[in-house]
Amino acid sequence: MARVEKSIEVRAPPEKVWEMLALDRFPEWLDECKSSEYTSEIRTPEDKYRVGAFAHIIEKHVKYDLEITESLENEKITARSKGMPVTMTVTFLLESVEEGTKLTYVMDWRGLGIFGKISDKLGGEKHAEKGIEKSLNNLKSILEK
Repeated sequence: MARVEKSIEVRAPPEKVWEMLALDRFPEWLDECKSSEYTSEIRTPEDKYRVGAFAHIIEKHVKYDLEITESLENEKITARSKGMPVTMTVTFLLESVEEGTKLTYVMDWRGLGIFGKISDKLGGEKHAEKGIEKSLNNLKSILEK
């Protein structure tokens, strides 16, 4: 299993950061995400963050579904991928700090057989780390405008 964890402080309250963590907001700031559309029923804005909500994600090189598996408003949201040759879990942790919010992005993934070995040899962890860092900086610049 591989893991990448990065944090950034943003001059915005946790509520504003939380809004950007809705799965359909990913294309605005998440590196390589081209589109994200909920496939589960969304009746209220809160439904976008509920456990069991699903979205279909299209990135530059892969398509998959993401399901929210844990959600604590303005504190933590976790989602797990489906439909990929690897299992990926992403967690966003929000912590109120003096100047705004500390956001931590954690990505864990486990390759299946040969896919995991190939990913490791191609520098999968370093690539993920750079993408997460770029994504966090994108989010920071949006929220601090």
